[in-house]
Amino acid sequence: MVTVLLCDAEFCLAVEQLQVSKVNLSKAQKLVKEAGKRAKVVALSGFPAAMESKSMKEDWRLYQNTLLQDGLKELLNQNKFVDCILKVGDRSFPCHRVIMAACSPYFRELYFSEEGKELEGDKEVVLDNVDPAVMDMIITYLYSAEIELTDDNVQDVFVVANRFQIPSVFTACVNYLQRKLSLANCLAIFRLGLVMNCPRLAVAARDYIADRYEILTKEEDFLQLAPHELFAIIGGDSLNVEKEEVVFESLMNWVRSDKDKRVKALGDAFDCVRFRLLPESYVKEKVEQDDIVKADPELLKKVQAVKDAFSGKLPEKKKKEKKKGESGEEVVNGEEEEEDLMPGYLNDTRRHGMYARDLVLMINDTAAVAYDAVENECFLAAIAEQIPRNHASLITKNNLLYIIGGLFVDEENKDVPLQCYFYQLDSLTASWIALPPMPSPRCLFGLGESGNFVFAVAGKDLQTNESLDSVMCYDIEKMKWSETKKLPLQIHGHAVVYHNGLVYSIGGKTDDNKTLNKTFVYNHKKSEWRELAAMKTSRAMFGAVVHNGKIIVSGGMNEEGLTAVSEVYDIASNKWEPFAEFPQERSSVNLVSSGGVLYAIGGFAMVEMESKECAPSELTDIWQYEEDKQQWTGMLREMRFASGASCISMRLNTAKMPKL
Repeated sequence: MVTVLLCDAEFCLAVEQLQVSKVNLSKAQKLVKEAGKRAKVVALSGFPAAMESKSMKEDWRLYQNTLLQDGLKELLNQNKFVDCILKVGDRSFPCHRVIMAACSPYFRELYFSEEGKELEGDKEVVLDNVDPAVMDMIITYLYSAEIELTDDNVQDVFVVANRFQIPSVFTACVNYLQRKLSLANCLAIFRLGLVMNCPRLAVAARDYIADRYEILTKEEDFLQLAPHELFAIIGGDSLNVEKEEVVFESLMNWVRSDKDKRVKALGDAFDCVRFRLLPESYVKEKVEQDDIVKADPELLKKVQAVKDAFSGKLPEKKKKEKKKGESGEEVVNGEEEEEDLMPGYLNDTRRHGMYARDLVLMINDTAAVAYDAVENECFLAAIAEQIPRNHASLITKNNLLYIIGGLFVDEENKDVPLQCYFYQLDSLTASWIALPPMPSPRCLFGLGESGNFVFAVAGKDLQTNESLDSVMCYDIEKMKWSETKKLPLQIHGHAVVYHNGLVYSIGGKTDDNKTLNKTFVYNHKKSEWRELAAMKTSRAMFGAVVHNGKIIVSGGMNEEGLTAVSEVYDIASNKWEPFAEFPQERSSVNLVSSGGVLYAIGGFAMVEMESKECAPSELTDIWQYEEDKQQWTGMLREMRFASGASCISMRLNTAKMPKL
């Protein structure tokens, strides 16, 4: 059997002709017939019958739903077949019993008996303690599937939908609140989910809080949590903390904020803290010596049990109660095997946040990939299709990753039409947050950080193609760009690093193609640039990084061509000294200091082609600097994710990223 698939446009036109006028009935029927003939060609063109059938059924269902919704809305607007009125405050809402009953078990019991017979009674039903505006929104939604939820009204709508058991509106509110979760409202939404007995919302908010736990512990709302609310958050494995000290200290701060009432809950709270994940010295010096803990003999017993566990003396494990099955045999929860239980305070299961470690992150225009050099494994941190290749990346002391670069045209901004993309990586959601673009479009610039400010230093203007001395400053808190103190020289292709609140600009090239060996340092608090000792070798387009408190540079290019020369700058003594030469002359090499190890990734070198001629080629290999041998050692010949990538060190959680 061949299923006829009508073209949507033709079908709609035919139906419209049928609806518009009975006089045009024959014309409309002719249109349907002709559309059906043409559709046979589509049906015979090779579409699988099952796909056709499924697609058509979905189209028919959506079309019928639309017709039904439009019809219901028309009946309500024209006050037709109305058989009930909802009295809310000073307003009356005409409705249809069958519609209200179909959408709500509450109204179903109100209008119909258990046998399904319509109950006789007053046509008007009074609903007390309800905002008429909220009820109007809900009734409109039931008839039209349209509702305008906002931050101001969603909680009121949510409460009314829950009271009158209207699942469609309830679900719409839950979806809205989940999408709107933020640091400012997550604790309130968590409480709301618990109060409204909505597990999906409560779990979503709890997971959001667990991911950002350390930040939220500093908020006043955190101290207002009820005991059962706090225990639900800190008791799980999903807590995103790298150290258990954070959990214990936040718990004690919470207790001290209302000591008289909360000290009684500390015994139960101790079961949520995983003391065996704390350093033994911390337990002895901080936990055992805490004044609240010392005053409670029962807590001291638990602390002693923890200390015993450190020495290998664990208490006897409790066993689940045995229950007799139908056969008379003893079973545990329906299973034959018994399960041993350990007190919560002796739980040594690692939290999810404890799987975080320093990784080499490579960001190109396809993906951001994290490389674990120790385990030789790669993880997908985020898809990065919107990230341009010609960008610069920066990681802050707070482990925030920013990407700046790439040109786009803002047609609405006639004064500054050309601007630079600016993104921040949200590692928890593996997504990119678009930030205010840099108003001064440039390339071949460097990025630095000081306090809550990000600096884009010098570079080449994308409009005039001239080297710049301007420095753009981004305020992370205010989310605004401004211009700050200019660099003493107009340069591009230089390197920028930052350390202890100071920003360093090294080397670079001027517009007359002269490479420099100069070093400058910027103090944002004083708003001044100061010249430091110069490198021994002038260079541009090279790698630079702060490693073990010193600045290391390697590779690059100058008037003589590519270079493999490396140098190290001692910040304390203001001196440049030779460093282990890189094994190959190359430019644009990425130097990364991660987990106390120095890596060199990719770059460009002159490579001999099949024609025996040398040509510049991109390399994607990885090298490691061996401190004891003071030499570079090759690790990987090829890392495909390094192609066209900027590379930085970022602390990421391998438990939350898919392995590649």
